[in-house]
Amino acid sequence: MAFVRRVARLEGKTLSSTDIENQPEPETAESTPSLDHAHEEHDHDHDHEHDHEHQHGPILNPDCTRELVLDIPADEVSKAYANTVKNYRKYAKIPGFRAGKVPETVIKRRFAAEIKKDVIDGLLPERFNKAVLDLGVKPVGQPQVTELTVEDGAPLHVKAVFEYLPDFSIDGYQSVTVDKPTVEITEEEYQQELAQLRESRASVEPVEEDRPLVDGDWAEITYKGVVDGDAEAAPIAGENTLVEIGGKDTVEAFTTALRGAKPGQELKAEVIYPADYAEPKLAGKTVAYEVEVKAIKKRTLPELNDDFAKELGDYDSFADLEARIREHIASSKRQSVVGETKDRLFAALIEKFQFPVPESLVQEQIDARLERGLRALSAQGMSTEQMRKLDFNRLRTAQRDSAIAEVKASHL
Repeated sequence: MAFVRRVARLEGKTLSSTDIENQPEPETAESTPSLDHAHEEHDHDHDHEHDHEHQHGPILNPDCTRELVLDIPADEVSKAYANTVKNYRKYAKIPGFRAGKVPETVIKRRFAAEIKKDVIDGLLPERFNKAVLDLGVKPVGQPQVTELTVEDGAPLHVKAVFEYLPDFSIDGYQSVTVDKPTVEITEEEYQQELAQLRESRASVEPVEEDRPLVDGDWAEITYKGVVDGDAEAAPIAGENTLVEIGGKDTVEAFTTALRGAKPGQELKAEVIYPADYAEPKLAGKTVAYEVEVKAIKKRTLPELNDDFAKELGDYDSFADLEARIREHIASSKRQSVVGETKDRLFAALIEKFQFPVPESLVQEQIDARLERGLRALSAQGMSTEQMRKLDFNRLRTAQRDSAIAEVKASHL
C-alpha cells in the first residue's frame, strides 16, 4: 500500500556527550597518550568553551518542540570528575611514568577532553530521561543542546530542545467516509489481459521474400553507438537485436532510419533521447549509431481458439480460459480495492484532522523515499556519477508533502 507505508517510529534518544561535542582536529599518533581500556577508541574530542551557544541539527517543528534545562550540583560534578580521573590514572600509559603512578595533574591535562566526555555521559543520560518522563511527552529524534557548562568544581548546566509526538484527537472519525472503488471487470481489462497472454505465445519467423522493411516488421540488427559529448561513456552495442518498425516502444529515429532498408544494408542513425527516457543512462543523451540489418522478421500472433487455451495450461476450451482470466482479474481487483480504500480513508482523515508532526520524522521519511527512488534508478542503469548530479534539494522538496502524509497516516 503505497500511501500508508508503515513509518518506523523513532524512539527518543537519550542525551549524551555525542550530542554536545565539537570535533577539533585530533592529536597526532606521536603526541597522544594511550589507555588500556575503552577510552582507546575515542574518535572525538569534547573541549567545549563554557556557555557556548550550540547550533546543532535540522530545524525543528516549533509545534512539536519542548525545552529542558538541567542543573547538576557542583559536588556531584566534582565527585564524577574525581572518580573518572582515578580510573584514568589506573590505566593510562604515558612515557616516563609507571602504570598507575601518573600524577593527577598530568592525567587531567593530557586527557581533559576524554574525561569531560565521560563525566557528561555519567551524569546526563539518566537525569535527562527522568526529566523527559516527568514532562509526560513522547520524545522523538535526537535532542539538540543549546547551552552547556561543564567544569570541575562548578554546577553542570545544560539546556536542550527536542521534538515530541503531541497528542491529538480524532473524535468524530466515524463520520468520515470514502467511496469504495468498483470491483466490476470491464471489457477493456479483459482484452488487455488476453492480449498479454496472446503476445506471450507469439512466434517470430524470418521473411523469405526480397523486400524492404515496412511498419509492423521486426528488424534483426547489430549496432554500435557512441554517446555525444561524453568521452568516458562506454560504447553502446548489441547483436541480433529485434526492433519493431513503427512500434510504440521504438525510438522514432530508429524507425525512420530502418524503414525501407534491406538485409545486409549498413546505415547510420543519430538518436536524441528525451530527458524522461526509461533508461537513465541514455536520458537526455545524443547517440550516434552504426547499424547493420541482418534480417527481416514477422511476428505472428496465435489464433484465439481451444488449442490456444490448451497450450496455456489446464483448460478444456477457450471458454474455460476466458472464465479463468475474468476470475483472476476480479480477484486482483478485490485485493487492490482494500488497499486503495484504506489510502482514500487515511487521506480523508488527514484532511479532516489537522495535527503537527515532528520534523525529524518527516526528514526520516523523505530519506526513506529518496533511498527507494535511488535504488530504482540504480536498477535501471543510472551510475553513481549521474546520481551525484541530481538536484537533491529539489527532490527533497518534491517528496515533502507525501512524507508528511505518510508520517501522519502511520500515527492515525
